[in-house]
Amino acid sequence: MVLADLGADVLRIVRPGTDLVVPDAGRPDLGTSQRNPWDVLNRNRPAIGVDLRSPSGAGLVRELAVRADVVVEGFRPGVAERFGLGPEDLRSVDERLVYARMTGWGREGPLADRAGHDLNYLALAGVLAHLGRADQPPTPPLNLVADFGGGGMLLAVGVLAALVERSTSGRGQVVDAAMVDGSALLMAPLFGAWASGFWSADRGTNLLDSGAPFYDCYRCADGGWVAVAAIEAPFFAALLEGLGLEPADLGDQHDRSRWPELRTALAERFASGTRDDWAVRFADVDACVSPVLDMGEASVHPHALARHAFVDVDGVPQPAPSPRFDRTPAGPVEPACAGDDPVRVLGAWGVEGARVRELAAAGAFG
Repeated sequence: MVLADLGADVLRIVRPGTDLVVPDAGRPDLGTSQRNPWDVLNRNRPAIGVDLRSPSGAGLVRELAVRADVVVEGFRPGVAERFGLGPEDLRSVDERLVYARMTGWGREGPLADRAGHDLNYLALAGVLAHLGRADQPPTPPLNLVADFGGGGMLLAVGVLAALVERSTSGRGQVVDAAMVDGSALLMAPLFGAWASGFWSADRGTNLLDSGAPFYDCYRCADGGWVAVAAIEAPFFAALLEGLGLEPADLGDQHDRSRWPELRTALAERFASGTRDDWAVRFADVDACVSPVLDMGEASVHPHALARHAFVDVDGVPQPAPSPRFDRTPAGPVEPACAGDDPVRVLGAWGVEGARVRELAAAGAFG
């Protein structure tokens, strides 16, 4: 999605019969060949169903790879090679091809062939043990860390780095990204803090894991929440001043023996007003206090509106492409489509309609 947002022409190859629509009982049936703005992850990325077990289907992918700068593959180890679509198969025809491979566990090791999801990779990468509050189970951070951060985003970085290197060497290469590796990489600073003895193994007792009362969330009178991240001394002083609390009564900010007392004082004061009251109170104060917004609120917050941080696609608000460029801005967001037409999609890649019909007759599309 990120590469497509930033201008790459991306074509998704999916298994024939795959539902290209995100299941959602709350929206109407889209039928076939209709725009699907709810499927945000697949925006800007038309898709066709191809049967890779069919010689004609695998042949089509090889034909497309010759036209491509990058192939991204997400099978378990060995599967692409069985289809004749591994890096050696494709790069023997075009040595400039960048072949990007995404796995959960990596391509080697005792877990390489095992199934897994975001939470499993976090568990073994040394990440999950440190997410959550004291005396509570580890907390799943949605699927943002392994799937999207340590996985997809780092794969995109690898692809871009390989393209830059190709501009000088003239040769492509294999980019091997594993979600378990990327998750650990995102923890690099904390691995250093752990080794130095600064970071405790006890969840919810450290500076950034809800242990510090000045880096946490507090419930307000209306049931809403505010996020407080007043780590540095000037911000902490501004926090206490904004809350009407006397610093002398609360002791040193980093005196852990008094953290329970400080937490109680902050919780009681925030509970005396609504979330939006506190948002107004701290709007012009550098105390690192923010209202906790849900997705519906985030898209219409004045700061987001001023930055055009969200776009409306067929009535569905969604994050705008990021990062931004001053000379080559990202183009308009096109929604995913429920049932893309192979003739139209492949035509954009230079495959003639007659060839598409020939492939269809040979079973390439299942």
